[in-house]
Amino acid sequence: MFCAGGDLKAFAAQPEGELPGFLEQVTLHLHQAISHFARMNAPVVAAVHGSAAGGGLSLACACDFPFAAESAKFTMAYTRAGLTPDGSSTYFLPRIIGYRRTLELAITNRVLSAREAAEMGLVTRVVPDADLIAEATKFAIQLAAGPTAAYGGVKRLLIDSFTNTLEAQMYLEGDYISAMGRTIDRREGIASFLAKRPPKFSGK
Repeated sequence: MFCAGGDLKAFAAQPEGELPGFLEQVTLHLHQAISHFARMNAPVVAAVHGSAAGGGLSLACACDFPFAAESAKFTMAYTRAGLTPDGSSTYFLPRIIGYRRTLELAITNRVLSAREAAEMGLVTRVVPDADLIAEATKFAIQLAAGPTAAYGGVKRLLIDSFTNTLEAQMYLEGDYISAMGRTIDRREGIASFLAKRPPKFSGK
């Protein structure tokens, strides 16, 4: 499976009174990784098969392009164990599928099929189980050949857009596009467009 979330057996094995500290440590490392995913230049492609539950659903939400196998299942699962979400799902899910749908999934722990997840916009593409890794890998290779500095700028601009005013966001856009104007990829991108040939980006 993609990720079934936290290990409830490990949670139950913690001595009385030590679970809160244990959970804090677990989420610390997970949250650091997700922050890196969000801020890195390379888009993050996920190949989701089997179950994406709890922290696994959060991880899928934090990825930029989650591909799902037709048999994949998605569920929040936290409140079923008397817990609240972690792993960025309360940040990304409302932005992806809206507040009401997120609240429903978090409270009811409804299990979504891959098709339902796609209809909500939770996953980028649903593919046959046997093709999942090949399709996700092919897509990742295509992205890796692109202008990754510009991709990183897009990701950071979109994250910041939810907390910025219009004017603050446009100021950031000006900063980012100006910075991209100093890249080798900008030179290649414009030159290839004018020459009507495919670009050869270097990520620089």
